[in-house]
Amino acid sequence: MGLVRANWTSALEILILSAILYYLYLYLRGTHGARILIGLGLVFLSLTFVSQLLDLAVLGWLLKSFSVFLAIALVVIFQPELRRALNELGSHRFFTTALQRREEIEEITDAVFDLSSKGFGALIALERDIGLDSVAESGVEIDADFSKELLLTIFHPKTVLHDGGVIVSSDRIVAAGCIFPLTQRDDLDRTIGLRHRAGLGLSEESDTVAIVVSEESGQVSICHSGSIERNLNVERFRKRLSQLLLREEHHATPPASQLEGETSLPPSGGGALVSHSSKPGSGSGAQPPARRES
Repeated sequence: MGLVRANWTSALEILILSAILYYLYLYLRGTHGARILIGLGLVFLSLTFVSQLLDLAVLGWLLKSFSVFLAIALVVIFQPELRRALNELGSHRFFTTALQRREEIEEITDAVFDLSSKGFGALIALERDIGLDSVAESGVEIDADFSKELLLTIFHPKTVLHDGGVIVSSDRIVAAGCIFPLTQRDDLDRTIGLRHRAGLGLSEESDTVAIVVSEESGQVSICHSGSIERNLNVERFRKRLSQLLLREEHHATPPASQLEGETSLPPSGGGALVSHSSKPGSGSGAQPPARRES
């Protein structure tokens, strides 16, 4: 027991170094310089072992002197990977400012309504505190900077990935063609298509904000916390996205002019579909039933 107390710091150091080396290996194993790193590491360790085993003083001195140049060489070899790692660290949501988040919201809004105007159906999941790694594994890894052009390409009707969902984390598109869990609710309106059901299902299982663009009508919807808000205009969409992503207060219901033509679906057990039009059958905000999405 006394031996454990005397050497617990050494065990902790070994554990920390092992974790660092393991995650470093995971990060670098798919890069171009990974084989170079493995080769240099094997040569360096082999020569060090031989010099200590046979007490080769000159070789040991050369290895110690060469280690400084090796460190510089590794920085040069892995410059792209180091730059990407530092960029990912700096763009982590912990370090992300409200201004950056607002810029992301503007980019998402612009991309979503461009998809709507072109008649492209879309399903986009905005990752928040709960990770979506298991859902991302069901699709194709993208890992690219968020851009409107890339989203338009993914959701173009003639591309392979357009039927699946896209996962966005911070300012990066993580994966596309993902399969989202469908909601099991049986109280949904018949006009709710598969994309809406998938977005609603994912929002029931996580804190994700799912955005749905209808291929049939071009309507834009937001799914969150097991509820769905449908037929949002640009201003209303931007405001709700800001409230959800920036944790802004959801103030009292906006003026009726802002909500004209919008409908919202409450969480499970919240009742039937509710319309924000002033009077049933008055014609204000009334719409013909949308066709069911595929």
